[in-house]
Amino acid sequence: MNQKNSLGLDICFQDLNNPIELFRNWMEDAIKSEPNDPDTLALATVDKKGIPSVRMVLLKDFSEKGFIFYTNLNSPKSTALTENPNASMCIYWKSLQRQVRITGTISKVNNEEADNYFNSRPYESRIGAWASSQSSVLKSREDLSIAIMEYKKKYTDQNNVPRPEHWSGWNLLPKEIEFWLNADNRIHERLIYSKKEDGIWEKNLLYP
Repeated sequence: MNQKNSLGLDICFQDLNNPIELFRNWMEDAIKSEPNDPDTLALATVDKKGIPSVRMVLLKDFSEKGFIFYTNLNSPKSTALTENPNASMCIYWKSLQRQVRITGTISKVNNEEADNYFNSRPYESRIGAWASSQSSVLKSREDLSIAIMEYKKKYTDQNNVPRPEHWSGWNLLPKEIEFWLNADNRIHERLIYSKKEDGIWEKNLLYP
């Protein structure tokens, strides 16, 4: 028989008052069991016209201050986030049959954070950030290859590729975080944390 926590949920939900701690523990489990990219999540945005859009991005850092990913600031996702800073993330680990949904407001990371992460990326990825006009129409792959070669000629020192001004990170400050576990007969287990005005997290069970 599966062990339960104080709320009657599977023991994997633990008994924590801080959802960031629980997310960290679930992520550690996913790193051990998920065969590919346990940091992959779906990011949902809504632009100024009310049109929703969702795409996969990689979670690069998280803490009490928020959940961070990086991208081209001229991309549709960045445009939508500039117009409407409300966003939602969903991460699903098939190997664990667990899901986490995170909803909140988003803002850009500071230049120092962006520089530090950019400089940690492989040389080819840093060159790609310069060469790609993300989501713009590409007439041919050859055009992209030419752009990549041009920037490689411009930045020959692999240890000294500056971060483009149009490339940075976004940080989602969560207001709600929901943890979900698959169960038989679709009687799933759900636990939601909601941040109150005083900054304290309140947790509640949800019906499946």
